[in-house]
Amino acid sequence: MKRITSVLAVSLVVLAGLSGCTSTTSVDQHIATVSPAEAAGIIEQNAGSDNFVLLDIRTPEEYGAGKIDGAINIDFYDADFRQQLDALDKDKHYVVYCNSGNRSGQSLSDFEDLGFTEVDNVSTGITGWYSEGYPVVP
Repeated sequence: MKRITSVLAVSLVVLAGLSGCTSTTSVDQHIATVSPAEAAGIIEQNAGSDNFVLLDIRTPEEYGAGKIDGAINIDFYDADFRQQLDALDKDKHYVVYCNSGNRSGQSLSDFEDLGFTEVDNVSTGITGWYSEGYPVVP
């Protein structure tokens, strides 16, 4: 009986040790929603940086009517929207916006699932950005 108890004890120790040996990939992520003022600060702080992207996820028509200076466009409604996001460099810092914050807020789960490390969503979209007096360019 003493031998069975010893074998069980050793087996439990070995199993406990092996459970700590599993390999998982863990990515430190910063996925947040920010105000237009906070977004303006982030944009200003990262001006000219190759590691920063301002991403407008409105339709091309909305984008063409006016955007935040320097923004690139990927249409949230494109059938391959998620694939287009997946093709982006996940280690860059992104500020993402739409018209009101709805679509960009919905997209945060995609950014998170795809392993992006740093994404800030403008809470009120370009509408809030503009209403707080921040510039929009054609």
